[in-house]
Amino acid sequence: MDRDFLRRVAALCIPMALQNLINTGVMAADVFMIGRVGENVLSGASLAGQIFFILNLILFGVCSGASVLIAQYWGKQDLNTIEQVAGIAIRITVSTAVAFTIVTLAIPQMLMRIFTSDPEVIGYGAQYLRIIALTYPVVAFVSTYLMLIKNIERVVISTIVYLISLCVNICMNALLIYGLCGFPALGIRGAAIATSIARLTELAITLWYARFRNSDMKVRLRYVLHTEMPGLMGDFLKYSLPVIINEMLWGLAYSANAAIIGHLGSNAVAAQSVAMVTRQLATVVTFGISGATAIMIGKEIGFGDIKRAEQYGKNFVILSIIFGCIGALTILAARPFIIAGMGFSDETARLLHIFLFVMSYYCIMQSLNTTLIVGVFRAGGDTKFGLYMDTGTMWGVSIPLGCIAAFVLHLPSEIVFIILMSDEILKVPLALARYRKKLWLKNVTRTA
Repeated sequence: MDRDFLRRVAALCIPMALQNLINTGVMAADVFMIGRVGENVLSGASLAGQIFFILNLILFGVCSGASVLIAQYWGKQDLNTIEQVAGIAIRITVSTAVAFTIVTLAIPQMLMRIFTSDPEVIGYGAQYLRIIALTYPVVAFVSTYLMLIKNIERVVISTIVYLISLCVNICMNALLIYGLCGFPALGIRGAAIATSIARLTELAITLWYARFRNSDMKVRLRYVLHTEMPGLMGDFLKYSLPVIINEMLWGLAYSANAAIIGHLGSNAVAAQSVAMVTRQLATVVTFGISGATAIMIGKEIGFGDIKRAEQYGKNFVILSIIFGCIGALTILAARPFIIAGMGFSDETARLLHIFLFVMSYYCIMQSLNTTLIVGVFRAGGDTKFGLYMDTGTMWGVSIPLGCIAAFVLHLPSEIVFIILMSDEILKVPLALARYRKKLWLKNVTRTA
């Protein structure tokens, strides 16, 4: 790896890693601050978050498909086509978010029953959903815009937006969850209101930036409503639909995991919530690497330098393994402090100890798989492979076996969790075999 490559990676990866850290920090703030109110309250908020988790994966799928095109058109410096692709993505994501809001507001308790049968947890989750669902369209626009402009190498603004949002969220959490400084102590509803205020702050900053600071990718209403370039919508659907379906099935699989754990009791749910957030904190750099991978390889393919794109792929595989191992060691080192700091019951603490160990080796596998599937393969338009692999490993293996372990064999929660988290291990040999075939080295741009 030469210095120029590492410099470019750092310029992209550091802001994106910080953004991932901040985004995870928002979730961590809610988990740790709500967790102090009670385990059932935490379980309610965590399971309610599965609705947004599914929406967010659809948004990510749309943006990942759009990013295949935007990164390569950026290599050609075709700004008009970039704006048209962005318009298509915003049209789809905001419309989807509006639909999620309507359904969530209409049947919040019914949605919660998918994930748990505990009436108290359902009640807390429904309270949270009635407030937070109103912000789904706001999140859709902000996240779509900020994800897409990363592909034209504007990555710092996302860090600024989410850093301010994190500060607002933590401050409002303190005021509204616990009732500090004369504010009412609203518990889980206070957490939802605090997060909503943070989302509106993100929207205000993003709209200002889009209007006054970004001349490379304008949000034009005519492109949101209509696509002018012949064949562009077809290209968008060709590369986006497999990713959208992939992310939906992946998200539904994670929600299925949460539902299975949810029916094992609030102890397992609380332990899983903390373990998942810890893993996300430990992998912020690796997800930054996967983002940099897609941008840099896509740009080189669009520019026409296939040899350099191939070399970049090799370099990113090495970096993903290195930082995956660092993430694993971080989880293991932090494990005793996390358990001591949460103040959980003995049973929940015991489960958390095991869950965190599982997350340590899981993040190594996830780092490599994410860099290959989300970064390398999608940069060159190879978007179908991830769909096939996730469907096979999660829906074909880990989830059915997890259901059998939980509801037929009635195995302990820790065994069920290990089985549910086995999918990333199964993906590694499949992803490496696909990488060696070099089917991802493909230019997918059109001539205007």
